[in-house]
Amino acid sequence: MNTARRGALAASLALALAATACTGAGEVTDSEGPDLSVSTGVTDDAIVIGTHQPLTGPAAAGYMSISRGAAAVFEHVNEQGGIHGRQIDYRVEDDGYDPARTIDVTRQLVIEDEIFAMFGGLGTPTHGGVVDYLNDEGVPDVFPASGALSWNNAEEHPLTYGWQVDYTKEAKIQGEYIVENFPGQNVGYLFQNDDVGEDSQEGLDQYLTDEVVTRQHYESEVPDLSAQVAELKRSDAEVVVCSCIPAFVALAMLEAASSGYEPQWVVSSIGGDTATLQGLLATFTEGTDAEEVPADAFLDELIITSYMPRVEDPDDEWAAYFIDIYEEYGEGDPITNTHIYGMTQAVMFAQVLMSAGPDLTRQALIDALEEQEWQGPGAVPFSSSGGDHGGHQGAYIVQYQEGGNMEVLQEARVTDRDGGPIEEVDFTPLSPEELVFHD
Repeated sequence: MNTARRGALAASLALALAATACTGAGEVTDSEGPDLSVSTGVTDDAIVIGTHQPLTGPAAAGYMSISRGAAAVFEHVNEQGGIHGRQIDYRVEDDGYDPARTIDVTRQLVIEDEIFAMFGGLGTPTHGGVVDYLNDEGVPDVFPASGALSWNNAEEHPLTYGWQVDYTKEAKIQGEYIVENFPGQNVGYLFQNDDVGEDSQEGLDQYLTDEVVTRQHYESEVPDLSAQVAELKRSDAEVVVCSCIPAFVALAMLEAASSGYEPQWVVSSIGGDTATLQGLLATFTEGTDAEEVPADAFLDELIITSYMPRVEDPDDEWAAYFIDIYEEYGEGDPITNTHIYGMTQAVMFAQVLMSAGPDLTRQALIDALEEQEWQGPGAVPFSSSGGDHGGHQGAYIVQYQEGGNMEVLQEARVTDRDGGPIEEVDFTPLSPEELVFHD
């Protein structure tokens, strides 16, 4: 590809990101101990749940589709009669991926909207600022949209239940795969400078030692990766593991391409939605000389870890199910794996609500989470019981080919977040036909 065109791509993306960058941080103070016997947010005909999502800001382009996907599933459930006759009232508040705003909107959801539960609050730096508050207030904190280890801490946060495969488990699987398939090659890390990066390195470092030639981090409010990519290139990193949100995956690849640097990219599930990446690239090249360059040319041979159905495989029964639902209840935008992320979360949460029974209290919800071995659309086992609130337990590995083909490089494997082995797993996901959302 023409170097000037690649440079134009990188410049246009950097400008667009700069226009949406934001800052801020903060904490929420503790409150009195919770009473879980209450049915706050539950009426005879509705269940009010809330979430904080980046509908604007640096993460919006990558993640705003999560709540759209979840909303489509909840509309589908409501049209079937809801959960024990109650409609799911799903309230989405925009925090702009700004931790200070996350605190404000979470307080609004808890105090003013009186939500029954927080569902799928997105982001490691953002949700981390409200997890104590939610637990202190007795608000079930179900399926945060992040793989931080913080969500699997039953002693400190007994009401928080992770959903996404945690960053350390996922990184262990990446690290073992790199050692086995790229022996002797130099490896560079590029990561977000928060729990995303810290937890990911903890997993990678269990398998990668002398191979690592550089570790480069970015701040989510600083849309410039020129120095980091230059150092990756200078260090001769032949494989780059990117523990990055989608906008920064795109920025890194474009920055590399503009300088003629062509490493093997290995991207974690948080940034590996190829449909979203194509949309980002197409948007940020609009009106530039690079507009005619196929966006997915940058994604050719991209290696991705995943644990959910993927929109690139419409023959998969879950992918087909979600595509049909989004065609009927979606907002008209093309469905991506980011939509499917939210749809998968919503399917599992609706199952939990159904299992909690018609006499719905917060304690009943917690009991439902704890007392069953949950299955969903994901390709790996799921944990939400006892002292393990870790959610999905592993991942599989795929490689994208320009033109849309997705090849499975390694079937699903599971592991722990410590020094345990990575093991193949014999697991059958729930099928769409087995879903029960109503009496």
